[in-house]
Amino acid sequence: MADQKDQSESVIFRQYFDRSSCTYTYLLGCPKTKECLLIDPVLELVDRDLKCVQELGLTLKYVLNTHCHADHITGSGTIKTKLNEVKSGIGAYDDVKADLKLKQGDKVECGSVSLNVLETPGHTAYCISYVYDNKMVFTGDALFVRGCGRTDFQGGSAETLYDSVQKQILSLPDSCRIYPGHDYKGKMVSTVAEEKKFNPRLGGGKTKEQFVEIMNNLNLSNPGKMHFAVPANRMCGYPDDVAKIMAEVEKNEKK
Repeated sequence: MADQKDQSESVIFRQYFDRSSCTYTYLLGCPKTKECLLIDPVLELVDRDLKCVQELGLTLKYVLNTHCHADHITGSGTIKTKLNEVKSGIGAYDDVKADLKLKQGDKVECGSVSLNVLETPGHTAYCISYVYDNKMVFTGDALFVRGCGRTDFQGGSAETLYDSVQKQILSLPDSCRIYPGHDYKGKMVSTVAEEKKFNPRLGGGKTKEQFVEIMNNLNLSNPGKMHFAVPANRMCGYPDDVAKIMAEVEKNEKK
């Protein structure tokens, strides 16, 4: 866990890590109203996250996802069953269960903390990123530190992801800090300036054609949990829905 506070001291900020899926979960809170939100919570670590919220003396207002994950089940639904007043948010997928289906230009506000929504599709068709005060951007799987998410399922497109990253994320101020959805090599944060210069897929002047060639030759296997994580996440990870999906998976595996 990274225990940090923004330089302006206007936001409470924590970065948490899931060792199993290498997923980052983020907490942002308002020091005045004590309201907070979580970005990309993981089902197995809901108790950890809620304990941290409690220890910091905060009230959870939103659980947000950057996209419909394929490598883990979101903790959003379980959190909502424990805290009925919490609202969930995700991109504007047609068939997802969420309180907020967020689009370009929408804002999510917790006291003085206001997140601007950017549509950053390409990894999936409806990925979004969240920007705080042009100082921090939470990119999900659209952009990693020195990498990016795959583009070969869930309506992904290398061409679309290239445009999303270049026009939406790398157009932010050079000093804006990038907080990714995953990292597999121990990197926690980068900046727009760093990724424009050093990202081997999307930086250093890479053209769209070069990027597409890179992505088309990754030859990645599907995530091990994809067959149940995607449908579960379309249901916001609600425990009853997850139980039904897992029962169906188990039934099919016995056939």
